[in-house]
Amino acid sequence: MCGIAGDLVFTTTAPDREAVFRMADSMAARGPDGAGLWCKDWVCLAHRRLSVIDLSEAGAQPMVDEELGLTISFNGCIYNHNQLREELRSHYRFSSTSDTEVIIKAYAHWGEHFVDHLVGMFAIALYDQRRNRVILARDRLGIKPLYLSRQSKRLRFASTVPALLAGGAVDTSLDPVALHHYLSWHSIVPAPRTILQGVEKLPAATVRIIESDGTERDRIFWTAQYSRDAERSTWSEDDWMDAIHESLRTAVERRLVADVPVGVLLSGGLDSSLLVGLLAEAGQSHVKTFSIGFDDAGGQSGDEFEFSDIVAKQFGTDHHRLHIDNAELAPAVRRAVAAMTEPMASHDVTAFYLLSEAVSQHVKVVQSGQGADEVFAGYDYHRAAASVPRTSAVDAFTESFVDRRHQDVLDLLDPALAPSTDVSREALERNLGAEGADSTLDALLRLDTHSLMIDDPVKRVDSMTMAFGLEARVPFLDQDLVSLAAQCPPELKLRDEGKGPLKALGREILPREVVDRPKGYFPVPQLCHLDGEVLDMVREVMLAPEARDRGVFRSDRVDALLDDPNGSLTPTGTNTLWSLAVLEMWLQNNDVGK
Repeated sequence: MCGIAGDLVFTTTAPDREAVFRMADSMAARGPDGAGLWCKDWVCLAHRRLSVIDLSEAGAQPMVDEELGLTISFNGCIYNHNQLREELRSHYRFSSTSDTEVIIKAYAHWGEHFVDHLVGMFAIALYDQRRNRVILARDRLGIKPLYLSRQSKRLRFASTVPALLAGGAVDTSLDPVALHHYLSWHSIVPAPRTILQGVEKLPAATVRIIESDGTERDRIFWTAQYSRDAERSTWSEDDWMDAIHESLRTAVERRLVADVPVGVLLSGGLDSSLLVGLLAEAGQSHVKTFSIGFDDAGGQSGDEFEFSDIVAKQFGTDHHRLHIDNAELAPAVRRAVAAMTEPMASHDVTAFYLLSEAVSQHVKVVQSGQGADEVFAGYDYHRAAASVPRTSAVDAFTESFVDRRHQDVLDLLDPALAPSTDVSREALERNLGAEGADSTLDALLRLDTHSLMIDDPVKRVDSMTMAFGLEARVPFLDQDLVSLAAQCPPELKLRDEGKGPLKALGREILPREVVDRPKGYFPVPQLCHLDGEVLDMVREVMLAPEARDRGVFRSDRVDALLDDPNGSLTPTGTNTLWSLAVLEMWLQNNDVGK
């Protein structure tokens, strides 16, 4: 787990070592345990290390295998590295117990299809000196990020957008299409776009081969199938329950692979509680668990300690309650925005930031429950879409998920940054209308799991945990579990108002009061109802000279929102002023978007 960076040049000019060093240095928080820089020919790779597997110097990166002519910089964790090492041991000599070296040998053995054999989360940059090419790869569910910027005859990449900016020479103007997505979809900007014109994301489940002359080709190496498999068409409900239980148990056990202790972020909800229960089934005792809560505000409760305490007591965990009072929140917002690799307006980003800060004092690795709702149909908009035909999928999704219609987006944006067409709806039509999904719900879950989720909860958790050198692992996004869930009949997933199989499993292994309760969210009341010091900060940001000069939003709309800061909420409850303020704060913090 770490940050990676690189510079590739396609001329006789040498790579810019100083730029790559700056890029890596800006990610010191992601990898506080070590740093490395390696340059040769047209390639320069850098690495910031968080030591989790093979804590010795033998696991340091960039890792060079002179015999094979391969060099790698890698971010993530390969959960099956021990099994792959045994498989490859008869062909290659190993000098470490690291998962990084296993990736090198896997590439030597299987070529660009090496990723097909990796189980885990990863962003990989590998230089093949013999073939004179670079291979970039990102894991199946996009858990680990990889950003790219292009210049004349040069390609750079890094684990964060601020790292690319630290290298310099990036087009930092705003992308109108990305802005439209940001304002339409809870600040989500799916790959390959980012909010900046000059920065793109390598899509999930993609291998990109880059030749020394700059030519590229991509291979998508995995996708879950949302059409029913004939082999499973005869399965009973019990068969599905047994398969999901076993697959989730395997996913949780896979994510115990580490040379350091592994804790759990325990919200008290069903998903994180299931992780604790399954770890107990796996024989793990006294697991460190962590919950966070805030002061109540605006009539909303700020914590779910009642439920996390029940789970911690049931399974005898080493439980840590972390309470944040109001005075701590506003200063933390600015620090959380500074840690964002892209602007993220979800209210719980700051909560994850503060939670990660506290948890990092105890452990280096945690399991987290993100992804369960997207994979197992846990949201209201999943149920709303279930009964409509495919031809009405976009309308149903728009009605229950989209923050703003096209005209509402135009009313907020400066006309110079407004797309001429409804680009967000057009993207939904392409995705939801694509073949390979049996029903409207199947199409929606495919959109959620393989596009929107990657640039919402997944990105949020990676950004905030890695701000403190904390590795977050997400069992609900295990590749085999996601593939199985994609095949699961929609009516089974929708049972019990969504996540039917998980709730049934929860009733077997968890206290009933944790399962049979209204769905909760990560509550941060002060960011839902803007007031006090937080509102003062928002006013300062939106009225700053930089904001006025940049002119992303129409000044009359900003003034109206500031006059009534809690009067404009989206259909999903997001505060409009907050969404605009987070974007503006991120642009100011990174000095971009001018």
